[in-house]
Amino acid sequence: MKKHNDSEPAPEVVELTADLQRLRADFENYRKRVEQEKQQVQQTAAARTVMSLLPVIDTIERAVAHAPQELAENNWVKGVVGLGKNLDKSLADLGLQRIAAAPGAAFDPNLHEAVMMDDEAEGEHEVVAEELRAGYLLNGAVIRPSMIKVTRQ
Repeated sequence: MKKHNDSEPAPEVVELTADLQRLRADFENYRKRVEQEKQQVQQTAAARTVMSLLPVIDTIERAVAHAPQELAENNWVKGVVGLGKNLDKSLADLGLQRIAAAPGAAFDPNLHEAVMMDDEAEGEHEVVAEELRAGYLLNGAVIRPSMIKVTRQ
């Protein structure tokens, strides 16, 4: 057996210490990777859930928009309006946000899908003439662009 200096650790101890440090680093990297994958799965599940509910939101909005004025105080109509508000709040808690597409807003191809164009309008700037279907952001990312009619100002 080879004698070593007492002020320096034995070569076996140095090697085991290095192995332990590598093992700790590998485990920490593994833990971070698993956490990222877990978050990604949660985000994907939330996006799929929200996407499946967008047609329901569209239907509720159409029902409310087409309710006859004389039925505005009807309890059934109020219930449908309340249902829409509750659904909007629940989806907002998941990170869903409606894309602004009010008439006169600047056309943004990153947020809006132009499906119609007012060819008779003249001007330099393309703006929203009418929102045909609402668009949404989920946690800041477009999951469905607003379907709009475009005009010029």
